[in-house]
Amino acid sequence: MWGGRFEGGPAAVMAEINASIPFDKRMWRQDIRGSRAHVAMLGARKIIDADAANRIGDGLATIEADFAANGVPVDVALEDIHMTVETRLAALLGPDAGRLHTARSRNDQVATDFRLWVRDAIDGHLNAIRALAAVLAMRALQHNETVLPGFTHLQVAQPVTLGHHLLAYVEMLKRDFGRFADARARLNECPLGAAALAGTGFPIDRAATAQALGFDRPTANSLDSVSDRDFALEYLTSATQTALHLSRLAEEIILWASQPFGWVKLPDQWSTGSSIMPQKRNPDAAELVRGHSGRILGLMTGLMVTMKGLPLAYSKDMQDDKEPVFEAHDLLELSLAAMAGMLETLTFVPARMRAAAASGYSTATDLADWLVREAGVPFREAHHITGRAVKAAEEAGTQLDELSLETLQAIDSRINAGIFDVLSVEASVSSRTSPGGTAPVRVRAAAEAALKEIQTWG
Repeated sequence: MWGGRFEGGPAAVMAEINASIPFDKRMWRQDIRGSRAHVAMLGARKIIDADAANRIGDGLATIEADFAANGVPVDVALEDIHMTVETRLAALLGPDAGRLHTARSRNDQVATDFRLWVRDAIDGHLNAIRALAAVLAMRALQHNETVLPGFTHLQVAQPVTLGHHLLAYVEMLKRDFGRFADARARLNECPLGAAALAGTGFPIDRAATAQALGFDRPTANSLDSVSDRDFALEYLTSATQTALHLSRLAEEIILWASQPFGWVKLPDQWSTGSSIMPQKRNPDAAELVRGHSGRILGLMTGLMVTMKGLPLAYSKDMQDDKEPVFEAHDLLELSLAAMAGMLETLTFVPARMRAAAASGYSTATDLADWLVREAGVPFREAHHITGRAVKAAEEAGTQLDELSLETLQAIDSRINAGIFDVLSVEASVSSRTSPGGTAPVRVRAAAEAALKEIQTWG
């Protein structure tokens, strides 16, 4: 490729460090698609003759079928997927294959291919996020009345329903879906025609190639077109946020599956055993999802550091943009699929959850609220009275709803028998009927609404 300027070939190490074909071969479909759009435009604009354009189009179709059947050959001497396709085309057509590269550079070519690949990747993630959210909403509907403790600081705080807890992750996934959708909308501009950095003197039709490739419009500035990797960074930040949410959910499954909790039973297909301890059932899938989140975060950070000091326009550093995106894609796809599979088949243990919800004086706030609502006590005073009741229960070794009325009235005479209507965990969750609250009636309605809404995402 450099024969007109260079007399000698690259050193062996130079050839290896310069080659991206071992990983950018993943973009072969996008590369052929972009080339087809480009050559069709060249023919339509009479920049090359129609016969040559047709033969190049047919040659690209032949290469596409070959790669689909046999894979992409890896030859580091050809550097990348772009030259691999062009060399294969030259073997089929001879010198006419060289007309394909008229009015374009590898700079705008790779920018276009990469945008197409990321766009396809996002579409896959959107489907996977939607599927996981639907599983969570369905399990929430099944468990709209199942009670478990809600935590702050990993200390028992107030009882909530399992359905309410699961729907919190649906909200996270909704935001993740929105971030990916927003990133997709922003990247959907076509760099093809920006050439190396300054545009081209050929009378090309950038709107035609953009439309043929499903982009909304051509990019507006040729310098930015070839040097922009914001779309890759936005993809990675969206992937990182999604992975962090999956990691939080995975951590809860890991905790809940441990013997001190015993809130879930792991299915065989989503757990592993021990090589030495036959009793073990390890939450390896959840642990790997948790681990993947750290790797995805590192990949995002790595590309940001790569891009932070690059002047306009293209620099070879940017060849390192694809591997982190490819790796993050694969890790996130696995994580989303694993979480959907686990959540769909997990067995919850409501009795253990209910017992835990009754511990830690989780209905103390209900006592304080009752004093405010029924006795007109200022909340700060009610908080103090409730603290004395908790202390009394601790000293007696009982739960709040097991204290006698006499004991409670000795703490504050305004307390009457009506207090026992609010001190059970079931009464507590049922009372939380504010919008977005944990009351079973609210959770059922929210889960049913989520299942309908999820189908409209996107």
